[in-house]
Amino acid sequence: MGRLKRELLWFCVAGVIGFGVDVSVLLALVGGLGLGAYLARVLSFVAAATATWLVNRGVTFAATRTDGAKRSVAGEWARYLLAMTVGGAMNFGVYATIVNVWGQAWPVLVAGVVAGTAVGMGFNFLASRHWVFTSERHG
Repeated sequence: MGRLKRELLWFCVAGVIGFGVDVSVLLALVGGLGLGAYLARVLSFVAAATATWLVNRGVTFAATRTDGAKRSVAGEWARYLLAMTVGGAMNFGVYATIVNVWGQAWPVLVAGVVAGTAVGMGFNFLASRHWVFTSERHG
């Protein structure tokens, strides 16, 4: 399997893990703690981004990171969050549109997460591959 295909496959695996974290945290915050759907979504996104960063750092783009890059973990995390914010803004916009149109029942919240995730994924992959997890000589 080529490097691009492997990275894309693992990026999708990380996304599935992130999706599980996202929905679980969202539903726990809305249903369990009574937070509003929008604040809960922001917090669930941060939790999901943390989960995907860990997988992408450790597996998806590990080969890129081991070729001599001397970047700090904190710096990488900051770049990842910055990059994911753009994809996250796309994600949140789709989510908010769906919630505004169809309401806040849990199936609508989940559908909003699914649709938002799909929209932001392409951008997030390219940003991760070409900016966040590149070596100093490539980045």
